[in-house]
Amino acid sequence: MIEGRARSAGPAADGGEGDWEHFAHGADIGVRGRGATAAQAFEQAALALTAVVTDPALVRQAAAVSIRCRAPGLELLLYDWLNTLVFHMATQHLLFSAFDVRITDGDLEAEARGELVDVERHAPVVEVKGATFTELVVRRHDDGRWLAQCVLDV
Repeated sequence: MIEGRARSAGPAADGGEGDWEHFAHGADIGVRGRGATAAQAFEQAALALTAVVTDPALVRQAAAVSIRCRAPGLELLLYDWLNTLVFHMATQHLLFSAFDVRITDGDLEAEARGELVDVERHAPVVEVKGATFTELVVRRHDDGRWLAQCVLDV
């Protein structure tokens, strides 16, 4: 158990090489995405964000939101990316289950696909307030795979 929650992890939504997991952090929860590229690790971290709220498999890809972020480094770019998703989730009452991320020279362009929250079907567990700088890491491991992680304020 992680602070009253079942430990969660999952494979890439598209069956690709990435995966995601949650990790314990006091009253908050960490998200960790891994992939063959930094972009894929960002996609998986976003999927882990959704999984904090509901099972991503329950979220239909009925609507798409275009997202652009710019930051001087990958860590700040991950922070902006996740907080932009949280903004759309909170203000437009959306949940996302698929992501197409492209990262070039500090610029992130993405499409997030999902649908409006259906309280009965999605049974949201918590509301994510935002990504934090706590345990914020984006790095390439020796095996070439990328890690993107941070703690979410819930």
